[in-house]
Amino acid sequence: MAVTIVKDRLKEVQATIKALAAKRVLVGIPGDMDTRKREPGEKGEPIGNAALGYIQDRGSPAANIPARPFLMPGVQSVRAEIAGRFEGAARGALAGKSANIEQTLNAVGLIASSAVKKVFDAQGPGWEPLKPGTLAGRKRRGRTGTKILLDTGQLRNSITYVARDASDAKASP
Repeated sequence: MAVTIVKDRLKEVQATIKALAAKRVLVGIPGDMDTRKREPGEKGEPIGNAALGYIQDRGSPAANIPARPFLMPGVQSVRAEIAGRFEGAARGALAGKSANIEQTLNAVGLIASSAVKKVFDAQGPGWEPLKPGTLAGRKRRGRTGTKILLDTGQLRNSITYVARDASDAKASP
């Protein structure tokens, strides 16, 4: 059986796949979203969202803060869906549709950042409950909520994504 090439798109396909492989989607809290609103009665500069997110996600034994992982569990929960999106983009590249790259990166970013936020809503797998002192502090500030990591919502709402070239994606978002 002979194969006849009607149109040679090899270079176009290679360029599209190379462009897709050169991109990264980073999920987390970008440095430019690192500010927090000052809480009533708060002294000094408030800790930024990126630092607060890192501390809450990893924990801080020195400050008696237990780890409450939200970033990786959120992303891992949609891993198959993300892989499917990238597979679709690769198929599009084979078909010569390079315009799907940015659309795929944005879709993956939205899927992953939404999944991380859902971990907050679900109160994370195995998160240690809030201590009575934390709840008392919230009550003094006029808060009645008892959800872990959800006091003002600033941390949760700062979670987003950025799509960057792989060479620019070495630092976290």
